[in-house]
Amino acid sequence: MEIFLASLCLLGTFLQCTGQASEFHLEGDYLIGGLFDIHHVSTPVYHDRPEANDCTSQQFLLPNYRRFQLMRFSVEEINNSTNLLPDVSLGYEIFDICSDIQSFPGILKLISVNGLIQTWGEPQKSLLKTIAVVGPFTSTQALTIAPLFMVDFISMVSYGASSSVFSRNQNFPSFFRTVHPNKDVIEVIVKIVQHFNWRWVAFLNSDNDFGSDGREIFMTKIKDTDICLAYTKSLTLQTNYTQTFKQIETQKIHTIIVFAPKMIVEALIDSAIEMNVTNKVWIADDGWSLNKNLPKKEGIKNIGTVIGVSQPVVTIPGFSDFISSAKSQMHCENAEQQIFCNQVCNCSSLGAEDIVTADPTFSFPVYSAVYAIAHALHNALQCRSGRCNRDITVYPHMVSTELKKSNFTLLNHSIRFDENGDPKFGSYSIVFWNHRGDAEEVGFYHFHPWISFFINNTKIKWYTNGKVPTSLCSVECPVGFAKEHIGIHKCCFNCEISQKFFKLLQNFTDNYLFLITSCQLRVVEYIPFTDIGAILIMVGAWVLVGLTLAMSVVFAINYNTPVVRSAGGPMCFLILGCHSLCSISVFFHFDKPTSSFCFFRLFPFILFYTVCLACFVVRSFQIVCIFKIAAKFPNLNSWWMKYHGQWLIITVAFVIQALIHLIGYSNDPPKPYNDTASYPDKIILACDINITAISCSVVLLVLLCSLCFIFSYMGKDLPKNYNEAKAITFCLLLLILSWILFATVYMLYHGKYIQTLNALAVLSSLYSFLLWYFLPKCYIIIFQPHKNTKQYFQGIIQDYTKTISQ
Repeated sequence: MEIFLASLCLLGTFLQCTGQASEFHLEGDYLIGGLFDIHHVSTPVYHDRPEANDCTSQQFLLPNYRRFQLMRFSVEEINNSTNLLPDVSLGYEIFDICSDIQSFPGILKLISVNGLIQTWGEPQKSLLKTIAVVGPFTSTQALTIAPLFMVDFISMVSYGASSSVFSRNQNFPSFFRTVHPNKDVIEVIVKIVQHFNWRWVAFLNSDNDFGSDGREIFMTKIKDTDICLAYTKSLTLQTNYTQTFKQIETQKIHTIIVFAPKMIVEALIDSAIEMNVTNKVWIADDGWSLNKNLPKKEGIKNIGTVIGVSQPVVTIPGFSDFISSAKSQMHCENAEQQIFCNQVCNCSSLGAEDIVTADPTFSFPVYSAVYAIAHALHNALQCRSGRCNRDITVYPHMVSTELKKSNFTLLNHSIRFDENGDPKFGSYSIVFWNHRGDAEEVGFYHFHPWISFFINNTKIKWYTNGKVPTSLCSVECPVGFAKEHIGIHKCCFNCEISQKFFKLLQNFTDNYLFLITSCQLRVVEYIPFTDIGAILIMVGAWVLVGLTLAMSVVFAINYNTPVVRSAGGPMCFLILGCHSLCSISVFFHFDKPTSSFCFFRLFPFILFYTVCLACFVVRSFQIVCIFKIAAKFPNLNSWWMKYHGQWLIITVAFVIQALIHLIGYSNDPPKPYNDTASYPDKIILACDINITAISCSVVLLVLLCSLCFIFSYMGKDLPKNYNEAKAITFCLLLLILSWILFATVYMLYHGKYIQTLNALAVLSSLYSFLLWYFLPKCYIIIFQPHKNTKQYFQGIIQDYTKTISQ
């Protein structure tokens, strides 16, 4: 009885509507439902009896018809594939849902079996053939029909519904989408607004779930920014746009964000042209940024500059050929077989070129939605080696489970979904409507594998003829004045002379008052590359690199001689190489500081100087070990030799220092800093460094220096040619003296030349070891070769042994 009643309800919804067979139905082993608003009801239609809308009498939307054809193409391409779903055929049942809230006949047919909706209380007599649904396009449509599919975990893969509500997995457990949710496109819009420093904006949204959700997200995103929402309005096709633009003009808003579907936007822009709205920046969402008609409309150039966020246009191979073939075989209006309502399109007058060149937005989302379902079915059927397991009964919830595991590559895109069914792939392009009437790409916003944002400002031709337009409620106050806020917006204020400055004025006589009230800008100071001191230091750095290279050549030629071996052998090349890498830091102490300059001022020097000091620590220890420890602690010596202890110590020191920098700089990276506190009439451009990270790094360097001293002292009485103590000790003293002098000056002086002194201290640290450790050894190799022989070294060791024995 329950089944009969359900069948009666279903019958009543489509009694009044029958249509012609066309491209909406294809038989197959498994069916995919398709929901496309090929036509759109612009005004609500009211009936006095149960009756479905006749979509063919409504406004035809060519871009949506293109997406409909793309689904047909995708299914045909999959059926022709030998890799995906081999020996299994996919079919489809597609419906034109032209109304957001009155499209139930097609929906009920998708969830029925032989015209009957089976209730949970009754045993299932037949298996539901529809395994998943592609669509619908709008958020309102999806919200209306999703509960009917969620009950039986029938997967919905939407190619356009971007409302945030669908990210609630507990409410929509089998809902997936191949477009990013509204929060992502709003994030890009906010980035654009911040990039051009627009602070006084209007947000116009459609009066539906999509638009309201976008507005709420935008208001949340700008809470902690300098952006103020000056005006917002929900739009419909019946909106009085005259009043809307009057409000925008009254509040002197020059940047307008429009978050609405194509039809509303076209009506809005038509009104703007008709009312002669000029000198505005329009920011488009991804639904209309690639509109084919508006950029070529007469008078569009007068409204200002249009930039927008769009989905990257992905070329679908074979689609054009499919359309050409399909149009040549189509006899849409002459079909005689009757199937179901809203499965017909009076579109035989369309040419293949019309369809192919229509707005391509949301094309790849449709394509990837069909392929995601196909891959999920492929996995559910355990398809292997060209065959699928036909004995498996596939229920819709099994397809939903496999969709959550999606991980495949489609046209160089890795298709995956997160735990909420949102895509973990894709990106956005930033486009500008140029004077040719084309949407020209001028930037991008990538989500994966990491977020990156870029706009090429030079490609945008502003209505101001070059200069970026401004959109401010109030102009920034000059030096000496404070903001006094007006009303509720933080962007609106008057500029009043600050109390601190006013008290300063009171301390002077009237004769000086005029001079002081004429505020002068502070002098911005930094050391440019052209400064004589900077040039000398940079030349010194290049000389150091040249010397390290020359010494490396000398050591390489004489690699097997006693002097080179006693100096450390292969370790010498590591020390000299690190010296060259340390010198990189010197060059970043000059010119205007940026985030990268601030990073490289210290990072290369500290990291690679740590390696140098670690090398001297193990070198000192090795010599002491050979002469003093080996005999007393043979096990320690053998362990050291077996496991290459010297390289282990150097690696540990390097890794610890690198981790300190990585942790410290990832939490608080160095950044440019304007020092306004040191001098009342100057701004010193400096770097704000993470003190915690630097402190830990310095502690490690001090520890290594201390170990050098200890081992050097232990080896103070070793043979002269093996005694590194004096050389290392002297180098360390020069190192410490350099930094003590710098620290003393730093505490007393905060001017621009502190960076020159810092670079000089770095260079002094490098030259200390180069000149007092390596240069004497090069001198012996070149000018005293008689001391660079095995016999000479053996004689010194024998004399040392005799001295010790006496």
